[in-house]
Amino acid sequence: MAEAATAPQIWAGAAKKLGLATGLLALAACQTMVPRRGPQAPTPTPTPVETPRPIGPELPDDAERNRIALLVPLSGPNAAVGQSIANAANLAVLDTGGKRIRITTYDTGAGASGAATRAINEGNKIILGPLLAEEVRLVAPVAQRSRVPVISFSNDTSVAGNGVFVMGYTPAESIDRVVRFARAKGMTKFAGLTPTGVYGQRAANAFLRSVESAGGQVVTLQSFDRSKGGISAAITKMGANSPYEAVLIADGARTASQAVTLLRKGAPSAKVLGTELWNTEGAISTMTPLHGAWFASVPDGLYRQLSAKYRARFSSAPYRISSMGYDAVLLVSRIAQDWRLGSDFPMVRLVDNDGFTGIDGPFRFRRDGVVERALEVSQVGPNGQTVVSPPPARFDD
Repeated sequence: MAEAATAPQIWAGAAKKLGLATGLLALAACQTMVPRRGPQAPTPTPTPVETPRPIGPELPDDAERNRIALLVPLSGPNAAVGQSIANAANLAVLDTGGKRIRITTYDTGAGASGAATRAINEGNKIILGPLLAEEVRLVAPVAQRSRVPVISFSNDTSVAGNGVFVMGYTPAESIDRVVRFARAKGMTKFAGLTPTGVYGQRAANAFLRSVESAGGQVVTLQSFDRSKGGISAAITKMGANSPYEAVLIADGARTASQAVTLLRKGAPSAKVLGTELWNTEGAISTMTPLHGAWFASVPDGLYRQLSAKYRARFSSAPYRISSMGYDAVLLVSRIAQDWRLGSDFPMVRLVDNDGFTGIDGPFRFRRDGVVERALEVSQVGPNGQTVVSPPPARFDD
Protein backbone atom coordinates (compact mmCIF):
# COMPACT_ATOMS: atom_id res chain seq x y z
CA MET A 1 0.00 0.00 0.00
CA ALA A 2 1.13 3.54 -0.62
CA GLU A 3 3.30 4.76 2.19
CA ALA A 4 1.99 8.29 1.87
CA ALA A 5 -1.60 7.24 2.51
CA THR A 6 -2.93 8.47 5.85
CA ALA A 7 -6.26 8.19 7.64
CA PRO A 8 -8.62 11.21 7.26
CA GLN A 9 -8.31 14.09 9.70
CA ILE A 10 -11.42 13.05 11.61
CA TRP A 11 -9.39 10.25 13.18
CA ALA A 12 -7.13 12.77 14.90
CA GLY A 13 -9.41 12.69 17.94
CA ALA A 14 -9.11 8.93 18.19
CA ALA A 15 -5.34 9.15 17.84
CA LYS A 16 -5.17 11.75 20.62
CA LYS A 17 -7.39 9.49 22.72
CA LEU A 18 -4.76 6.75 22.57
CA GLY A 19 -2.04 9.24 23.42
CA LEU A 20 -0.27 9.01 20.06
CA ALA A 21 1.86 11.97 19.08
CA THR A 22 3.85 12.78 15.98
CA GLY A 23 6.73 10.79 17.42
CA LEU A 24 4.67 7.58 17.74
CA LEU A 25 7.53 5.52 16.40
CA ALA A 26 10.49 7.43 17.83
CA LEU A 27 11.46 4.45 19.92
CA ALA A 28 13.61 5.27 22.92
CA ALA A 29 16.94 3.50 23.21
CA CYS A 30 16.63 2.14 26.72
CA GLN A 31 19.96 1.06 28.22
CA THR A 32 20.74 0.72 31.88
CA MET A 33 24.16 2.18 32.68
CA VAL A 34 25.96 0.65 35.66
CA PRO A 35 28.58 3.14 36.96
CA ARG A 36 32.02 1.93 37.88
CA ARG A 37 32.57 1.90 41.59
CA GLY A 38 35.73 3.66 42.78
CA PRO A 39 37.24 3.88 46.29
CA GLN A 40 34.70 4.96 48.86
CA ALA A 41 35.26 6.67 52.20
CA PRO A 42 34.25 4.60 55.22
CA THR A 43 30.90 5.46 56.71
CA PRO A 44 30.47 6.03 60.42
CA THR A 45 27.58 3.63 60.78
CA PRO A 46 26.94 0.31 58.99
CA THR A 47 24.32 0.25 56.26
CA PRO A 48 21.34 -1.94 57.23
CA VAL A 49 21.18 -5.12 55.19
CA GLU A 50 17.78 -5.96 53.73
CA THR A 51 16.71 -9.51 54.42
CA PRO A 52 16.30 -11.23 51.05
CA ARG A 53 12.82 -12.39 50.13
CA PRO A 54 12.28 -16.10 49.50
CA ILE A 55 12.53 -17.03 45.85
CA GLY A 56 9.29 -18.46 44.55
CA PRO A 57 7.19 -18.73 41.37
CA GLU A 58 5.41 -15.44 42.00
CA LEU A 59 6.41 -12.20 40.34
CA PRO A 60 7.90 -9.54 42.63
CA ASP A 61 5.56 -6.90 44.02
CA ASP A 62 5.08 -3.86 41.81
CA ALA A 63 3.20 -1.06 43.52
CA GLU A 64 3.43 1.41 40.64
CA ARG A 65 2.40 -0.56 37.54
CA ASN A 66 -0.54 -2.71 36.50
CA ARG A 67 0.35 -6.17 35.28
CA ILE A 68 -0.36 -7.24 31.70
CA ALA A 69 0.18 -10.78 30.41
CA LEU A 70 1.25 -11.44 26.83
CA LEU A 71 0.46 -15.02 25.77
CA VAL A 72 2.25 -16.05 22.57
CA PRO A 73 4.05 -19.17 21.33
CA LEU A 74 7.77 -18.95 22.07
CA SER A 75 8.34 -22.64 21.35
CA GLY A 76 6.87 -25.01 18.79
CA PRO A 77 6.01 -24.40 15.12
CA ASN A 78 4.71 -20.86 15.63
CA ALA A 79 7.58 -19.68 17.85
CA ALA A 80 8.93 -17.21 15.27
CA VAL A 81 5.55 -15.53 14.93
CA GLY A 82 5.10 -15.37 18.69
CA GLN A 83 8.56 -13.89 19.20
CA SER A 84 7.84 -11.26 16.55
CA ILE A 85 4.65 -10.23 18.36
CA ALA A 86 6.50 -10.12 21.68
CA ASN A 87 9.28 -7.98 20.18
CA ALA A 88 6.78 -5.50 18.76
CA ALA A 89 4.97 -5.35 22.10
CA ASN A 90 8.26 -4.52 23.80
CA LEU A 91 8.85 -1.73 21.27
CA ALA A 92 5.47 -0.30 22.25
CA VAL A 93 6.46 -0.38 25.92
CA LEU A 94 9.60 1.59 25.06
CA ASP A 95 7.53 4.04 23.04
CA THR A 96 5.06 4.70 25.84
CA GLY A 97 7.60 4.65 28.65
CA GLY A 98 5.93 1.75 30.48
CA LYS A 99 5.23 3.90 33.53
CA ARG A 100 1.80 2.43 34.27
CA ILE A 101 2.03 -1.13 32.93
CA ARG A 102 4.30 -4.13 33.27
CA ILE A 103 4.27 -6.69 30.44
CA THR A 104 5.17 -10.30 31.22
CA THR A 105 5.38 -12.81 28.36
CA TYR A 106 4.15 -16.40 28.79
CA ASP A 107 4.85 -19.21 26.32
CA THR A 108 1.74 -20.97 25.00
CA GLY A 109 3.87 -23.53 23.14
CA ALA A 110 3.72 -25.92 26.08
CA GLY A 111 0.02 -25.30 26.74
CA ALA A 112 -2.18 -22.22 26.53
CA SER A 113 -4.35 -23.10 29.54
CA GLY A 114 -1.33 -23.54 31.78
CA ALA A 115 0.17 -20.26 30.57
CA ALA A 116 -3.09 -18.45 31.35
CA THR A 117 -3.35 -20.03 34.80
CA ARG A 118 0.19 -19.00 35.67
CA ALA A 119 -0.38 -15.47 34.34
CA ILE A 120 -3.51 -14.97 36.45
CA ASN A 121 -1.94 -16.51 39.57
CA GLU A 122 0.92 -14.03 39.20
CA GLY A 123 -1.46 -11.11 39.32
CA ASN A 124 -1.95 -10.12 35.70
CA LYS A 125 -5.28 -8.35 35.15
CA ILE A 126 -5.59 -8.59 31.37
CA ILE A 127 -4.32 -11.06 28.76
CA LEU A 128 -3.02 -10.02 25.33
CA GLY A 129 -3.18 -13.08 23.09
CA PRO A 130 -3.15 -15.96 22.50
CA LEU A 131 -2.58 -16.33 18.78
CA LEU A 132 -4.78 -19.23 17.66
CA ALA A 133 -8.51 -19.81 18.09
CA GLU A 134 -8.01 -23.24 19.65
CA GLU A 135 -5.76 -21.62 22.25
CA VAL A 136 -8.38 -18.97 22.96
CA ARG A 137 -10.91 -21.69 23.68
CA LEU A 138 -8.56 -23.08 26.33
CA VAL A 139 -7.67 -19.71 27.83
CA ALA A 140 -11.19 -18.21 27.92
CA PRO A 141 -12.70 -20.26 30.79
CA VAL A 142 -9.57 -19.74 32.91
CA ALA A 143 -9.73 -15.99 32.36
CA GLN A 144 -13.49 -15.72 32.83
CA ARG A 145 -13.36 -17.30 36.28
CA SER A 146 -11.08 -14.48 37.41
CA ARG A 147 -12.83 -11.71 35.44
CA VAL A 148 -9.71 -11.16 33.34
CA PRO A 149 -10.42 -9.93 29.78
CA VAL A 150 -8.64 -11.48 26.80
CA ILE A 151 -7.61 -9.55 23.68
CA SER A 152 -6.77 -12.31 21.23
CA PHE A 153 -4.74 -11.98 18.03
CA SER A 154 -6.95 -14.60 16.35
CA ASN A 155 -9.23 -13.69 13.45
CA ASP A 156 -11.81 -16.36 14.34
CA THR A 157 -14.90 -14.41 15.42
CA SER A 158 -16.53 -17.56 16.81
CA VAL A 159 -14.37 -17.29 19.96
CA ALA A 160 -15.38 -13.68 20.71
CA GLY A 161 -17.69 -12.70 23.57
CA ASN A 162 -17.92 -13.18 27.35
CA GLY A 163 -14.77 -11.17 27.99
CA VAL A 164 -12.89 -12.34 24.88
CA PHE A 165 -12.09 -9.72 22.23
CA VAL A 166 -10.84 -10.74 18.78
CA MET A 167 -8.28 -8.34 17.33
CA GLY A 168 -7.24 -10.27 14.21
CA TYR A 169 -7.86 -9.14 10.64
CA THR A 170 -11.15 -10.76 9.71
CA PRO A 171 -11.87 -11.88 6.12
CA ALA A 172 -15.52 -10.79 6.37
CA GLU A 173 -14.60 -7.16 6.91
CA SER A 174 -12.01 -7.16 4.13
CA ILE A 175 -14.40 -8.81 1.68
CA ASP A 176 -17.24 -6.42 2.48
CA ARG A 177 -14.99 -3.40 1.97
CA VAL A 178 -13.67 -4.46 -1.45
CA VAL A 179 -17.10 -5.64 -2.66
CA ARG A 180 -18.70 -2.31 -1.78
CA PHE A 181 -15.89 -0.47 -3.52
CA ALA A 182 -16.47 -2.55 -6.66
CA ARG A 183 -20.21 -1.84 -6.49
CA ALA A 184 -19.47 1.88 -6.21
CA LYS A 185 -17.54 1.52 -9.47
CA GLY A 186 -20.64 0.12 -11.18
CA MET A 187 -20.03 -3.62 -10.99
CA THR A 188 -23.14 -5.68 -10.30
CA LYS A 189 -22.37 -9.30 -11.24
CA PHE A 190 -19.85 -11.12 -9.07
CA ALA A 191 -18.12 -14.50 -9.07
CA GLY A 192 -16.21 -16.10 -6.21
CA LEU A 193 -13.46 -18.67 -5.69
CA THR A 194 -12.92 -19.82 -2.11
CA PRO A 195 -10.63 -22.54 -0.72
CA THR A 196 -11.96 -25.55 1.10
CA GLY A 197 -11.76 -25.38 4.89
CA VAL A 198 -12.97 -23.06 7.62
CA TYR A 199 -11.46 -19.89 6.18
CA GLY A 200 -13.00 -20.56 2.78
CA GLN A 201 -16.43 -21.32 4.21
CA ARG A 202 -16.48 -18.11 6.20
CA ALA A 203 -15.18 -16.14 3.24
CA ALA A 204 -17.92 -17.59 1.02
CA ASN A 205 -20.65 -16.70 3.52
CA ALA A 206 -19.28 -13.19 3.95
CA PHE A 207 -19.06 -12.75 0.18
CA LEU A 208 -22.70 -13.76 -0.36
CA ARG A 209 -23.90 -11.41 2.40
CA SER A 210 -21.80 -8.50 1.20
CA VAL A 211 -22.82 -8.72 -2.44
CA GLU A 212 -26.49 -9.04 -1.53
CA SER A 213 -26.45 -6.14 0.91
CA ALA A 214 -24.59 -3.99 -1.61
CA GLY A 215 -27.25 -4.61 -4.24
CA GLY A 216 -25.22 -6.94 -6.46
CA GLN A 217 -25.64 -10.52 -7.64
CA VAL A 218 -23.42 -13.57 -7.19
CA VAL A 219 -23.70 -15.46 -10.46
CA THR A 220 -21.29 -18.27 -9.51
CA LEU A 221 -19.39 -19.34 -6.40
CA GLN A 222 -17.01 -22.29 -6.40
CA SER A 223 -14.69 -23.83 -3.81
CA PHE A 224 -11.32 -25.39 -4.60
CA ASP A 225 -8.54 -27.35 -2.95
CA ARG A 226 -5.10 -25.78 -3.07
CA SER A 227 -3.67 -27.60 -6.06
CA LYS A 228 -3.37 -26.54 -9.66
CA GLY A 229 -5.82 -29.23 -10.67
CA GLY A 230 -8.26 -28.19 -7.94
CA ILE A 231 -8.22 -24.54 -8.99
CA SER A 232 -8.61 -25.47 -12.66
CA ALA A 233 -11.59 -27.71 -11.88
CA ALA A 234 -13.31 -24.96 -9.91
CA ILE A 235 -12.80 -22.43 -12.71
CA THR A 236 -14.20 -24.90 -15.22
CA LYS A 237 -17.33 -25.26 -13.04
CA MET A 238 -17.80 -21.51 -13.12
CA GLY A 239 -18.66 -21.96 -16.81
CA ALA A 240 -18.90 -19.52 -19.68
CA ASN A 241 -22.65 -19.03 -19.31
CA SER A 242 -22.34 -16.98 -16.13
CA PRO A 243 -20.68 -13.73 -17.19
CA TYR A 244 -19.36 -11.64 -14.33
CA GLU A 245 -17.68 -8.27 -13.95
CA ALA A 246 -15.65 -9.00 -10.80
CA VAL A 247 -14.29 -12.16 -9.22
CA LEU A 248 -13.22 -12.58 -5.61
CA ILE A 249 -10.33 -14.99 -4.97
CA ALA A 250 -10.37 -15.51 -1.22
CA ASP A 251 -6.89 -16.90 -0.73
CA GLY A 252 -3.26 -15.82 -0.56
CA ALA A 253 -1.73 -13.78 -3.36
CA ARG A 254 0.31 -16.66 -4.82
CA THR A 255 -2.72 -18.91 -5.14
CA ALA A 256 -4.74 -16.02 -6.55
CA SER A 257 -2.07 -15.37 -9.16
CA GLN A 258 -2.28 -18.98 -10.35
CA ALA A 259 -6.07 -18.76 -10.50
CA VAL A 260 -6.10 -15.52 -12.52
CA THR A 261 -3.84 -17.05 -15.17
CA LEU A 262 -6.41 -19.80 -15.65
CA LEU A 263 -9.63 -17.79 -15.46
CA ARG A 264 -8.46 -15.12 -17.92
CA LYS A 265 -9.24 -17.53 -20.75
CA GLY A 266 -12.96 -17.27 -19.99
CA ALA A 267 -13.12 -13.85 -18.31
CA PRO A 268 -10.43 -11.65 -19.84
CA SER A 269 -11.73 -8.37 -18.46
CA ALA A 270 -13.17 -9.27 -15.06
CA LYS A 271 -11.80 -7.21 -12.16
CA VAL A 272 -9.96 -9.40 -9.66
CA LEU A 273 -10.69 -8.85 -5.96
CA GLY A 274 -8.59 -10.11 -3.05
CA THR A 275 -8.69 -10.27 0.74
CA GLU A 276 -6.58 -9.15 3.69
CA LEU A 277 -4.28 -12.15 3.11
CA TRP A 278 -2.68 -10.30 0.22
CA ASN A 279 -1.25 -7.71 2.56
CA THR A 280 1.11 -10.31 4.04
CA GLU A 281 2.77 -10.96 0.66
CA GLY A 282 5.85 -8.80 0.18
CA ALA A 283 6.44 -9.85 -3.44
CA ILE A 284 2.92 -9.23 -4.71
CA SER A 285 4.08 -6.55 -7.16
CA THR A 286 6.09 -9.22 -9.03
CA MET A 287 2.94 -11.28 -9.67
CA THR A 288 1.97 -9.93 -13.06
CA PRO A 289 -1.47 -11.64 -13.24
CA LEU A 290 -2.55 -9.60 -10.19
CA HIS A 291 -1.65 -6.21 -11.64
CA GLY A 292 -4.79 -4.08 -11.56
CA ALA A 293 -6.46 -6.20 -8.87
CA TRP A 294 -8.04 -4.64 -5.77
CA PHE A 295 -7.89 -5.80 -2.17
CA ALA A 296 -8.86 -4.28 1.19
CA SER A 297 -6.67 -4.32 4.27
CA VAL A 298 -5.37 -2.21 7.14
CA PRO A 299 -3.24 0.82 6.19
CA ASP A 300 0.47 0.13 5.75
CA GLY A 301 2.10 3.55 6.16
CA LEU A 302 2.87 3.39 9.89
CA TYR A 303 3.66 -0.32 9.67
CA ARG A 304 6.56 0.43 7.33
CA GLN A 305 7.99 2.75 9.96
CA LEU A 306 7.52 0.12 12.66
CA SER A 307 9.18 -2.47 10.44
CA ALA A 308 12.23 -0.24 9.98
CA LYS A 309 12.54 0.30 13.75
CA TYR A 310 12.07 -3.43 14.34
CA ARG A 311 14.85 -4.32 11.88
CA ALA A 312 17.19 -1.80 13.45
CA ARG A 313 16.65 -3.21 16.94
CA PHE A 314 16.31 -6.96 16.30
CA SER A 315 18.28 -7.36 13.04
CA SER A 316 15.43 -9.24 11.40
CA ALA A 317 12.17 -8.57 9.64
CA PRO A 318 8.92 -8.70 11.65
CA TYR A 319 5.88 -10.75 10.72
CA ARG A 320 3.06 -8.51 9.51
CA ILE A 321 0.84 -9.66 12.38
CA SER A 322 3.33 -8.26 14.90
CA SER A 323 1.69 -4.84 14.62
CA MET A 324 -1.24 -6.19 16.63
CA GLY A 325 1.08 -6.80 19.57
CA TYR A 326 2.24 -3.20 19.31
CA ASP A 327 -1.29 -1.81 19.07
CA ALA A 328 -2.59 -3.95 21.93
CA VAL A 329 0.07 -2.46 24.22
CA LEU A 330 -0.83 1.05 23.04
CA LEU A 331 -4.47 0.37 23.87
CA VAL A 332 -3.87 -0.86 27.42
CA SER A 333 -1.30 1.89 28.01
CA ARG A 334 -3.93 4.48 27.19
CA ILE A 335 -6.52 2.91 29.50
CA ALA A 336 -3.91 2.44 32.22
CA GLN A 337 -3.57 6.21 32.61
CA ASP A 338 -6.63 6.16 34.86
CA TRP A 339 -6.78 2.46 35.76
CA ARG A 340 -6.50 2.22 39.54
CA LEU A 341 -3.54 0.12 40.60
CA GLY A 342 -4.46 -3.30 41.96
CA SER A 343 -8.04 -3.19 40.65
CA ASP A 344 -9.59 -5.28 37.88
CA PHE A 345 -9.03 -4.10 34.34
CA PRO A 346 -11.90 -1.74 33.33
CA MET A 347 -13.27 -3.99 30.59
CA VAL A 348 -16.04 -1.54 29.70
CA ARG A 349 -13.38 0.83 28.38
CA LEU A 350 -12.62 -1.60 25.55
CA VAL A 351 -16.08 -1.06 24.06
CA ASP A 352 -15.70 2.57 23.03
CA ASN A 353 -17.69 3.92 20.07
CA ASP A 354 -14.96 6.44 19.26
CA GLY A 355 -12.46 3.61 19.02
CA PHE A 356 -8.68 3.66 19.19
CA THR A 357 -5.88 4.01 16.71
CA GLY A 358 -2.42 2.58 16.21
CA ILE A 359 -0.04 1.13 13.65
CA ASP A 360 -2.91 -0.57 11.80
CA GLY A 361 -5.07 2.54 11.80
CA PRO A 362 -8.39 3.17 13.56
CA PHE A 363 -10.21 0.27 15.19
CA ARG A 364 -12.80 -0.45 17.86
CA PHE A 365 -14.39 -3.45 19.51
CA ARG A 366 -18.09 -4.14 19.13
CA ARG A 367 -20.10 -5.31 22.11
CA ASP A 368 -19.86 -8.89 20.83
CA GLY A 369 -16.06 -8.67 21.14
CA VAL A 370 -15.32 -8.55 17.40
CA VAL A 371 -12.96 -5.88 16.12
CA GLU A 372 -14.12 -3.33 13.57
CA ARG A 373 -11.42 -1.65 11.48
CA ALA A 374 -11.23 1.22 9.02
CA LEU A 375 -9.78 -0.45 5.91
CA GLU A 376 -8.34 1.00 2.73
CA VAL A 377 -8.55 -0.46 -0.78
CA SER A 378 -5.33 -0.84 -2.74
CA GLN A 379 -4.57 -1.69 -6.35
CA VAL A 380 -1.68 -3.99 -7.20
CA GLY A 381 0.82 -2.70 -9.71
CA PRO A 382 4.36 -3.40 -10.93
CA ASN A 383 5.76 -0.82 -8.51
CA GLY A 384 3.81 -1.95 -5.47
CA GLN A 385 0.36 -1.04 -4.16
CA THR A 386 -1.50 2.21 -4.74
CA VAL A 387 -4.32 3.26 -2.43
CA VAL A 388 -7.45 3.77 -4.56
CA SER A 389 -9.84 4.25 -1.64
CA PRO A 390 -8.59 5.55 1.74
CA PRO A 391 -10.08 4.36 5.03
CA PRO A 392 -13.63 5.64 5.64
CA ALA A 393 -13.92 8.85 7.62
CA ARG A 394 -15.96 7.25 10.42
CA PHE A 395 -17.38 3.98 11.65
CA ASP A 396 -21.04 3.29 10.92
CA ASP A 397 -22.83 3.54 14.28
